[in-house]
Parts: sequence; structure tokens; C-alpha cells
Amino acid sequence: MQNPFSLKGKTIFVTGASSGIGKATAILCAEMGATVIVSGRNAARLNDTFTQMLDGGHQKIVCDLTDTAVLSKIVETIPNLDGVVHCAGIGQRILCKQLTEQDIDTVMNTNFKAPILLQTELLKQKKINKSASIIFVGSIAAESPSIGNAIYSASKGALISYAQCLGKELAVRQVRVNVISPAMVKTNLIYADGISEEQLAEDEKRYPLKRYGNPEDIANLAVYLLSEAASWMTISNVKITGGVINLS
Repeated sequence: MQNPFSLKGKTIFVTGASSGIGKATAILCAEMGATVIVSGRNAARLNDTFTQMLDGGHQKIVCDLTDTAVLSKIVETIPNLDGVVHCAGIGQRILCKQLTEQDIDTVMNTNFKAPILLQTELLKQKKINKSASIIFVGSIAAESPSIGNAIYSASKGALISYAQCLGKELAVRQVRVNVISPAMVKTNLIYADGISEEQLAEDEKRYPLKRYGNPEDIANLAVYLLSEAASWMTISNVKITGGVINLS
């Protein structure tokens, strides 16, 4: 019996693969039989991801996707794709009254502009195969306001709206576009604001399942959406939250 969750024979591009959700997704895609192309800004950490992936003709690209001048050349170097997982992103917590233009640009360029322009280039160069699957990593922060999280939330909300329009446009080629919107996941991002381990542990108690997500939890969902098991699923924003409804 054929395994509908297998990625054997598929070529998948995972951005932000040097850590967190991107790293876990790349490793799991390789385990499920895919040929995986990984990108990230940190060469040492990206190499660590690469060494943990099962052999399979994989490819790594050290780059900063916010450098739009290099996107065309990056896309030229990769084969046609059966799946893309846009994981690259950053967090930020700054009160609205303290925001500067640079703060806005930093987050929006990474979380919104870069994945859109990369996806545009992939389409222009006809690198997306028919019946491919495209995934964007959003966040429930888009619908769950919290203090200091305005621009991060806005960037994810914009990304979700873009992904749903993209899904409409690509449906004629049976290309599926979905968003994964997690609650808090244990990656380096949650430590960026100087929150202590004790504060995080206390916050976890609010979750019905009494824990934050792990990167592997999100990777499992990504593999499902990349696989033929999700062949009738598109233009969806899938929330994976451990049962929590609001981040604040």
C-alpha cells in the first residue's frame, strides 16, 4: 500500500532552515524521502542542519533573503520544486509609541517582503511544478493582539492574506497554498525579548495541553501539507496552538 504521507520523489525548498521550525522541517522532509534544498543566513548553523539530514542529494544555500538583488541568482541554482516551506522570519517586541521606520522595515522586510519576492521569482522562473505545495509559516499573533507585538502581528497577518490570494491564482495548476499559524513554539525567537525561563514556564500553564509547541510539532504538520495526503487542501490557515486561543 502506498504511503500518502511519503515525500519520496519530491524536491522541497525550506527557507530559514538553520534553526527552529525550518531546521526541524528540513530534517523531517529528508527522513520522509524528499530531496531538500535548505537556505539560511548562518553558515555554521545551516551546515549543522545539513549534516543531520539523511543522504539524498540535498543542497544548501547560505544567503540573506532580504537581499533582493541575489534572489534571481539563487532561484537559478535550484531545480524545479514540488514544495516550498517559507520558514524564515524574525520576532520583535516594541511598544507602538516607540516604533521607528527602521523597526517596521526590519520586520516587514524579513517576514513579509522577502518570502513574497522569493515566491515571485520562483514563479517567474517556472520553478514550481504542477500540483506542488507551498506553505507559509504565519502565527496566531495575526489574530491575537499582545503588548509590543504590533509589527510582528501585522507582518504575519499580511503574509496570511497574501498566501490566500496566491492560492486562488495558482489553483488552476493544482498548486496548493496553505499557512501554518502556530502559537508559542520553543525556538530561539521566544528568548529574544529577555523573558526568563520561569516566566515562560508560567505562561505554558495557560495552554490546555500545558506546554508550548516544539519545532517538530510544526514540521509534522508541514510534511502533511506537502504530501499527497493533503491533495484537497488549499487556501487554508491551519492553527496549531496546543489549545490556546489568545497569546495575551
